[in-house]
Amino acid sequence: MKKLPLIGTALAASPAFAASGPFFSLGNTDFIVLIAFLVFIGVLLWVKVPAKLSAALDNRAAVIKAELEEARALREEAKAILASYERKQSEMMEQSKRIVAIAREEAVAAASKAKDDLRVSIARRLAAAEERIASAEATAVREVRERAVDVAVAAAADVLAKQRSAETAAAAIDDAITQVAAKLH
Repeated sequence: MKKLPLIGTALAASPAFAASGPFFSLGNTDFIVLIAFLVFIGVLLWVKVPAKLSAALDNRAAVIKAELEEARALREEAKAILASYERKQSEMMEQSKRIVAIAREEAVAAASKAKDDLRVSIARRLAAAEERIASAEATAVREVRERAVDVAVAAAADVLAKQRSAETAAAAIDDAITQVAAKLH
């Protein structure tokens, strides 16, 4: 029962009951609303709102299109720059590999040269040491011979002094002087 008055109120307030009388009369609200709407549309057309709205939308579309083109161009430029940097990076990697390879080759060559120089230096020092040893040996042999000659001369002088007289000693000295003079000239 409570629903019945609610339904009655809803039907009584409907727009169909608001308009009364003939449609083309100023007393009919629907006709007044239609005239007001047509006047409003006429004012909008007279002020050229659709053209302005269309121009604004076209301008906005052009701006968006330009921004998209700029974004596309920036993207292409970024791709080109990225490719350039990747190419440069690969070139730098190859160059660094070449530099390392050259450095290794130079290090091997320097080590080989150092070994050869060391061998030559050792051979030179060994030859110099052998020469000094030979020289020292020759000096020692000469000194021993000189000492042996001195000892032999002294011993011979003692033996001759004991065995000979003054005449034989003078004759032996004269013979020794002639032998030394003959050997020196």
